[in-house]
Amino acid sequence: MRAIILAGGKGVRLAPLTDVIPKPLVPIGGMPVMEIVIRQLKANGFQHITLAVGYLSELIKAYFQDGSRWGVKIDYSFEAEPLGTAGPLGLIDGLNETFLVMNADILTDMDYYELICYHRQHGCVATIGAFERQVRIDLGVIVTDGRHRIKDYIEKPTQSYLVSMGVYIFEPKVLEFLPDQGYMDFPDLVKQLLEADLPVGFRPFSGYWLDIGRHEDYRQAAEEFEELREKLRV
Repeated sequence: MRAIILAGGKGVRLAPLTDVIPKPLVPIGGMPVMEIVIRQLKANGFQHITLAVGYLSELIKAYFQDGSRWGVKIDYSFEAEPLGTAGPLGLIDGLNETFLVMNADILTDMDYYELICYHRQHGCVATIGAFERQVRIDLGVIVTDGRHRIKDYIEKPTQSYLVSMGVYIFEPKVLEFLPDQGYMDFPDLVKQLLEADLPVGFRPFSGYWLDIGRHEDYRQAAEEFEELREKLRV
């Protein structure tokens, strides 16, 4: 099985830390966060991993090299300029079977092999790992009747949303919808698949998931990692 890890972004929300190291090399539990991801993919049966790199790519290549240290084959796809989250897929050769794509900065105990099995069972061209996220609004929310009268006043409510985990399973068919070496994000790709009336599914996940995109997320990951190590299979 083949996996693509998106590792080309600048990680601006983690600046100034990411001014000198790429976000995939930010350490959690004594190892880069992307090493955790690679170890998990190996444990889930993935043998060929392509790192889609850009920003400070030479540091990523110097650390991971050919992947033999982890018992996997690692190769690289370089984007000379930002291509979004989906655009880098257009630069990668050999995606002629079902493949996994994921962000480099995810901490989760998801079973990626099970996700591929779910995808195949449901016959979709794309399946998105989905997580129910509680979002608190730190303001008093006014509910109106449409005539400038207040019907209700809710102090700091919490809303529930089904969000993308940054983990995707794709069939080669989706590559037909990518621009020719141009910029595209995953939401735009998914919309094009839906407009073409192609089946796009999601796999709800209720385990542990953390997107390490902000300083507070990074602190949380560092605090929780040791307790989670066995669950994460690293």
